[in-house]
Amino acid sequence: MGSDPRALATAYFQSWQERDFASLRSLLADDVTFRGTLGTADGIDTCMEGLTRLATIITDIDIRGMVVEGSDVMTWYELHTSVAPPCPTVNWSHVDAGKIAAIRAVFDPRDLIAGQRR
Repeated sequence: MGSDPRALATAYFQSWQERDFASLRSLLADDVTFRGTLGTADGIDTCMEGLTRLATIITDIDIRGMVVEGSDVMTWYELHTSVAPPCPTVNWSHVDAGKIAAIRAVFDPRDLIAGQRR
């Protein structure tokens, strides 16, 4: 896989969906940052806590498209969970030195929030 941004992004989503947290962690830079609709994380431990917590309700990640420009990857996918209808999501990942160094995720969280309250 090396530092190929598409391969890293593909492995990120596959590892996350399969709950292979050791592999997922190996793809992230130690100082990875996450900014998303429902929270932020600075550093690999905090980022992994969030990804692990969300994985408990994920039932599928249906990737619809992936666009790579240099070391940046935009992934459009439907996030399927056990608590809400599929949620269209876009994820931007930036690769630096062969690791995912930054992640941004955008989606409408209303159904997900309502489903977690049930």
